[in-house]
Amino acid sequence: MFKTPKSLRLQIGLFGRTNVGKSTFLNYIANQNVSITSSVPGTTTDVVEKAMELLPIGPVLFLDTAGIDDKSEIASLRLEKTGNVFERSDVFVLIIEPGVWGDYEEKIFKESLKQKTPVIIVVNKVDIKRPDDEFINKIEKYSKHILVISCNDKSNQDYVMHEFKRRVISVMPSDFLTPLPIIGDLIPRGGIAILIVPIDKEAPKGRIILPQVQTIRDALDNDQMTITVKESEYKNALGKLKKNPDLVVCDSQVVDKMVAATPKGVKCTTFSILFARIKGDLVGMVKAASAMHKLVDGDRILISESCSHHPIEDDIGRVKIPRWLKEYIGKDILFDSCAGRDFPDDLKKYKLIIQCGGCMITRREVLARIEKAKAQNIPITNYGVSISLMQGVLKNVLSPFPEAMDVLDN
Repeated sequence: MFKTPKSLRLQIGLFGRTNVGKSTFLNYIANQNVSITSSVPGTTTDVVEKAMELLPIGPVLFLDTAGIDDKSEIASLRLEKTGNVFERSDVFVLIIEPGVWGDYEEKIFKESLKQKTPVIIVVNKVDIKRPDDEFINKIEKYSKHILVISCNDKSNQDYVMHEFKRRVISVMPSDFLTPLPIIGDLIPRGGIAILIVPIDKEAPKGRIILPQVQTIRDALDNDQMTITVKESEYKNALGKLKKNPDLVVCDSQVVDKMVAATPKGVKCTTFSILFARIKGDLVGMVKAASAMHKLVDGDRILISESCSHHPIEDDIGRVKIPRWLKEYIGKDILFDSCAGRDFPDDLKKYKLIIQCGGCMITRREVLARIEKAKAQNIPITNYGVSISLMQGVLKNVLSPFPEAMDVLDN
């Protein structure tokens, strides 16, 4: 977090009139006193920069600017620096008060169009006055990404944080959503990974499924070698190597067999867990898996698939995971499922969400689902994490990921 250069951080510019609450908003999001706040207009005399880790987005830099309507003696100097921030910002956050939209707000919006920069509108101070429907409809013409809040409401801070992050994820440039390598950073150049690929009923005829294809390509791009086998040939493959592989990756459905056959000291994981890392938030999904132990009879779980395949008789998401989970916790649990991009807005009836690897949707979409769930205080985990936990091998398959291991150990 501290080593990431400013130039590589997502830069979020905070704009608005004097005393509208820009600095208060920054303190609210950062959960610490970064900017000096005061009821006296023009307290912010220079651009205040705050570098922080905004998970699961990553390293960001907030730029708290002087009020665009500043009329003090040194206003021109302040506004010149605010103008420089227009060109730096990857995302504009325009903070306004309920019912207030005039020439100053128009100026910010026109600048966003000039810079081709997305805008999030934050309607602050709603504890003093609530915006009416007419005003909301008016500002929706400028941006669909609107957040209505009061920075004085500390009880709602977590919800606001997640809703703000969800909006940032939806508008941030794709450059900042570039995923990690799949296995390229987990084994050395010239290293060997064994990929265990079951050929089951859901494998497309004449092909293997997308995560497996992408993993092979990632290894090739990083000058690494892969040996691809079915689960029945895994031990045979190990016997033909002069030394142990650097990594073993399997389909989650055979994770218990893979772990049992893997030599001690060899790191291993599953395709689904690899994709939890590159598409979402592996550490958060490991934390969320603990919710499985708190389930009681009648609780409802959402199985979230990202592809729209026709489910087969023994479908992993709709049949196997529900069966395994009921056996694991011994409770009568209810299950719903969604497929493709049909992710529900209202998640409050669920005690847990189990998301697939997400190979068919973008990282932006997976992160948006995570933040939507967190905003409603619903834990969201992943196929590979949950299956490995139920099979008693989660610690084994997290061995390549120290941060996730720390969460599990604690």
